[in-house]
Amino acid sequence: MTEEKFKSEVEILKKFFEIHCAKKHNTLLPYKQSFNYKTLHFSVELNLCEECRNLINYSFERLYECPHEIKPKCRSCKNPCYEKSKYKEVAKIMKFSGIQLGLSRIKKFFS
Repeated sequence: MTEEKFKSEVEILKKFFEIHCAKKHNTLLPYKQSFNYKTLHFSVELNLCEECRNLINYSFERLYECPHEIKPKCRSCKNPCYEKSKYKEVAKIMKFSGIQLGLSRIKKFFS
């Protein structure tokens, strides 16, 4: 996948995991995660509990190892690289956070 797509996917995971963790957990710890992908080098700052931190790191590893040049959505991939149980956990987080983002946009619209 392109470097821009990789960075975008990392930012999406960061946003969704932080929304979920802030709403569901109370032991958030700040930390910095560095990435080296092809010629791209960057860092992101995250605020997550230990459980979410472990799961997002797993997701980052899967993203880094994705063999597709044009990355499909994970749920429609013919060669899934996520363990089934981890995929279900990440899918729950993405669903919850997607709903939260939608609700916050609706609130802003009517405010």
